[in-house]
Amino acid sequence: MNRDAGAPPALDALQRWMLDALIAPERVERSAIDATVLPGARIDPAACLAIYQRSYLLRLRLCLGEQFPATRHALGRPLFDDFADEYLRTCPSDSYTLYELGRRFADWMQQSRPDRDLPEDEREDWIDFMIDLAHYEHALFRLFDAPGHEGRPWPTIDVDDRALVLQPCLTLAEYRYPVAWYYHEVRAGRSPEFPAAMPSQVAILRRDHRTATYPVTPLHYRFLQALRDHGRIERALAEIAAFTGRSPDAVARSWTDDVRGAWIDAGFFVEREDSDGGAADEALPIRG
Repeated sequence: MNRDAGAPPALDALQRWMLDALIAPERVERSAIDATVLPGARIDPAACLAIYQRSYLLRLRLCLGEQFPATRHALGRPLFDDFADEYLRTCPSDSYTLYELGRRFADWMQQSRPDRDLPEDEREDWIDFMIDLAHYEHALFRLFDAPGHEGRPWPTIDVDDRALVLQPCLTLAEYRYPVAWYYHEVRAGRSPEFPAAMPSQVAILRRDHRTATYPVTPLHYRFLQALRDHGRIERALAEIAAFTGRSPDAVARSWTDDVRGAWIDAGFFVEREDSDGGAADEALPIRG
């Protein structure tokens, strides 16, 4: 049955119209506002809607700024707000929680960059830096509320390698710029210069409600990737031995003498839940 011409629109259509009116006010016709919004005691429908338009965008801008403080600092607040407004028009909130608001921000920056069709060596360096920085900030933000190991004991140095797996609240990421350094400089209240391009690999993790970033060497990064994929330290060490051409014994000694204790203390690992080392193969870290 068709809806009567004078009947109110369906709820889903009204919600869609309201969202469009909030994120793209310049596209809303005055006649549609008058037909949809009731006037206030002293203001007309357009003025009533404008209150919500201003407060909605302001709230979402502030939320994005809280999720990407270093990106906002690097761009400057006016340009960041312009980016935020365009992002919100293109990728409006699709979740009941603002926690998800910035989920697509870095990818949107990549897709909307004006030089995206140029060869990589002809693209603007500062855009590459901004995209990497936004990816890093979102990875960091995700770990604040990701499922972790809080409230349970952490392994000690005497735990056998066969009992160790990467902890659940850990992500691996690599960037073209030292974005972790830049982020922490900004958070410390300093105003760093844009850094030069320099590949960086990091492990980001949360232990006992504290999130930390650990720069790692390319070889250590490869080892952590192998451990993430295989779930077994001995298999990851074997992969590194094959990759480097070093003997398995030499790689094992380097692991034991140079890396193992520091990573256990930092919270890279938890103990397997099963006694024979089988079930914890499912306990893979958050992927970057």
